[in-house]
Amino acid sequence: MTGPLFVVGLSWRTAPVAVRETLAFRDEELAAAVESLRASPDVAEAVLISTCNRVEVYGVARGDADAAAAAVRAMFARQRGADPAVFAPALYAHAGDGAVRHVFQVASALDSLVLGEAQILGQLKHARASAGGAVGPVLGRWLERAFGVAKRVRTETTIARGAANVSSVAVELAVRVFGELGGKGVLVVGAGKMSTLAARHLRNAGVAELVVTNRSPERATKLADDIDGVARPWDRLEDLLVAADVVVSSTGAREPVLTVPLLKKVAKARRWRPLMIIDIAVPRDADPKIGKIEGVYLFDIDDLEKVVAANLAERAKAAEDAHKIVDAEAAQFAQWLHGQRVVPTIRALRDHFTKVADAEAQKVIEQLRRKEATPDQRDEAVRRLATLLVNKLLHQPQVALKEAAPGEAERLAEAAARLHKLDVAAFHDEPDAAPEAAAVVAAVEPGAGAKAGAR
Repeated sequence: MTGPLFVVGLSWRTAPVAVRETLAFRDEELAAAVESLRASPDVAEAVLISTCNRVEVYGVARGDADAAAAAVRAMFARQRGADPAVFAPALYAHAGDGAVRHVFQVASALDSLVLGEAQILGQLKHARASAGGAVGPVLGRWLERAFGVAKRVRTETTIARGAANVSSVAVELAVRVFGELGGKGVLVVGAGKMSTLAARHLRNAGVAELVVTNRSPERATKLADDIDGVARPWDRLEDLLVAADVVVSSTGAREPVLTVPLLKKVAKARRWRPLMIIDIAVPRDADPKIGKIEGVYLFDIDDLEKVVAANLAERAKAAEDAHKIVDAEAAQFAQWLHGQRVVPTIRALRDHFTKVADAEAQKVIEQLRRKEATPDQRDEAVRRLATLLVNKLLHQPQVALKEAAPGEAERLAEAAARLHKLDVAAFHDEPDAAPEAAAVVAAVEPGAGAKAGAR
């Protein structure tokens, strides 16, 4: 029988980074941690996900979910060498339907620090692959359904629409200006961290060339190496602006380095082709007035943050629809899971009925082989076989119903009526058919009457 599902872990919601890092696992450590869990008598299946924002175990217990959760807590302390007093207050545990819903929410990025972000699904798939044989049929089905739910959420809602951080929103704005980024070039002015991130996002979106310029040639070269670009001298800034399509600037200068006179010369030399300038510096690198020059599209840090805020607000609205999808899918999965608990009973019933039918059919076949039967006799043998099977299969349920204690008999009767969709009311006034059934068995099978009467 399938044990209860469970989740044990902590996330950005319950633990600061100082606590999360005490339980963090490197990729190469995941498999060993999962195997140590599987060695526990309380855990049947398990997978461990460890990211910068969460460390969680999803699993199937062998018996009690609380015992499985205790095994996970012990594993955390043992594998990380951490004092439980440090991380225990931040841990949460879910079991059964609550566990199912939690994993569906995680996969759909409804529990992420950045609502709707795309990375978590890949991280979950990596965690599953790392768990190997520790993922059995139930956990495997659970995770596959979680991936399917995530796909539904992303395709049926707008939760993933629009960039959700300052660096990635640069790509969104660049696409608005140019339509597509294939073949475009980026100039990084300065060596700021955020401009580096924005340049990386633009490179991933298809820009052809990354050029870095900085007052310090050494820093320009180092940054160019980091972003797979090329370094160019600071004194060539004007020419570099003329050649670029997108400029990402973050110099740390106290006064603007992208001035109105400079950009007027640049715009004229470019014949007023579109030039997008993303100014992520504080204080600003670009004079706000250059945004009025024809062909120059200027965005500063406030502009970017406004786009991020608008995108996140839109995602928050979409999250309402996403939660409805998650709830419906969780209910369906719970129904499937609950159905698995009666599978052994269904298999046992099928096995029992098949054995009875095979045995009785074999008897009739042997009887017919011993004598030459007329067609009427064969027909009669088949009818008697059907009657005999009915009585054989009903005998034990009849005994259980009649011998059950008051109250239990009614519950068994209701269950039987529900299982077979019986119209019980139509038979309330009829006498007990058991003697008639015994007589039929006796007529078909020699010696059966004595056995029926002895019961």
